[in-house]
Amino acid sequence: MKWIYTSQRKEYANALIELGKTRTDVVVLDADLSSSTRTAEFAKNFPERFFNCGIAEQNMMGTAAGLAASGKVVFASTFAVFATGRCWDQIRQSIAYPNLDVKIVATHAGITVGGDGASHQALEDIGLMRSLPNMTVIVPADGIEAYKAVNAVVNHNGPCYVRLGRADVPMLTSVDAKFEIGKATVLREGDDITLVGCGQMVAACMDAAEELHKRGVEAEVINMSTIKPFDEDTLLHSVKKTSAVVTAEEHSVTTGLGSAVAAVLGEKLPSPMKMIGTPDCFGESGESEELMRRYGLTSERVALAAEEVIRRKK
Repeated sequence: MKWIYTSQRKEYANALIELGKTRTDVVVLDADLSSSTRTAEFAKNFPERFFNCGIAEQNMMGTAAGLAASGKVVFASTFAVFATGRCWDQIRQSIAYPNLDVKIVATHAGITVGGDGASHQALEDIGLMRSLPNMTVIVPADGIEAYKAVNAVVNHNGPCYVRLGRADVPMLTSVDAKFEIGKATVLREGDDITLVGCGQMVAACMDAAEELHKRGVEAEVINMSTIKPFDEDTLLHSVKKTSAVVTAEEHSVTTGLGSAVAAVLGEKLPSPMKMIGTPDCFGESGESEELMRRYGLTSERVALAAEEVIRRKK
């Protein structure tokens, strides 16, 4: 399938600017990476409501908590590896525990950070954030969903983590499609296997479904854009029909989407399953597409996994 690619970071900036025009309570913080996260665009338009906290991410989270406690809706941004790993204790104690209105929108998540290597590739961030009580975790599939997610979390009471990538991603959702926190979307219907993806791996699931169709296999594709709260109903409805599942994520399989799906199925509907994602390891330096192939984050790998799981089902 030929895709048109879009930037999630650009759409994040567009959404912030639109919010800034109508919501005077919206404040944006960054940790000296505003040109990369694109929050610099908000700073140009609303300099009095933008604060560069410098290379002091933990202090930024504390500042965000203080502003939220005073009635502001705070967007705090930096790279995903810093936002979640370096600041986990501050997020836990100062944001999640008091259930404050801080929206952590992290960019440069996953293996596609590329040349920056393992130290900058957040492959554990979904797991870290979904382990926190009160935290909502969203992984938009494309730029359109990134824009909608920002507009959704601003009206959601409590802390949120929105995970965005560095590289442009395929545009597979429509502007008119409804986005709802905690609700998955069935992008393609099928009876033979359920493919559950998040982030840019949703496009890989769609491509895999096309290839499987040529082989006589009809795959149902679910865009699980909200990891927490998890849409059990949509997953279970699909798996009751297909009795087989493959998950796909640009994240470690030990703590991410695959783990969330396995937990639900293990308790409520045991089914043959395969998880596509990075194994229990760190990443390495390389070009984004090269690394996606290196770690098997491709539509070909999803299709092969689907065929394997279907054989196990039979």
